[in-house]
Amino acid sequence: MSRIIDIHADAGALADAAAGRIAALASATAAARGRFTIALTGGTTPNAMYELLATTYRERMPWASTEFFWGDERHVPPTHQASNYRAAHLAMLGRVPLRPGQIHRIPAELPAAADAAAAYEATLRRAFALTADERPVFDLVLLGMGPDAHIASLFPGNPALGERERLVVAPWVPKMNAWRISMTLPVLNAGAAVMFLVSGPAKADAVHAVIDGPRDVERYPAQAIQPVSGGLIWMLDRAAAARLVAGKEER
Repeated sequence: MSRIIDIHADAGALADAAAGRIAALASATAAARGRFTIALTGGTTPNAMYELLATTYRERMPWASTEFFWGDERHVPPTHQASNYRAAHLAMLGRVPLRPGQIHRIPAELPAAADAAAAYEATLRRAFALTADERPVFDLVLLGMGPDAHIASLFPGNPALGERERLVVAPWVPKMNAWRISMTLPVLNAGAAVMFLVSGPAKADAVHAVIDGPRDVERYPAQAIQPVSGGLIWMLDRAAAARLVAGKEER
């Protein structure tokens, strides 16, 4: 596994650099294979990047060849303010030329989160024409990270961290008092490239623990991201990278 740690001056510079990386990768992949698949992340950090892809980098993106998925979702309807789908739609997807079939959202409006997870696993199997024991290989998996080092909706100590068979799970998250829907670690780690996008001083301790600290996946789920055959890119602003050990920046 190759690893890049790319640090930028502030959140704006980080968003611009990430958008540029994604546009370049999408263009090259679509040119080579006719298709680019990306698993989007939620939270607040990626929204500025999504907006840049829809504006500044609009002409560099192969929109007609790109298919969008989600690494996780809150158990809410797509119109809900907390919906990861809604955030991406407002910032990017609703502003660019896409066909409905290019957007594969998690049906989180279903009454049972477990049913939403099962439905999304079926969506992944169809979209990637998977056999029973295969996993989807996304061209790019985007991930944020919480101050507690959670990724997607896989939180510290949650039993979902140990899931190795299913593609999508519906963990109960006591911290949030809510159900979530999330891709599992084997799916996230199957990505041809995995990109973390982390910003702000509130994440500095977690970034330090995950990159520099001893391995403890139950406590720091982000440490479990070890792509099987792809590359790992940490994109950080200076505030998030403030506690990294000197010399860790690899550009």
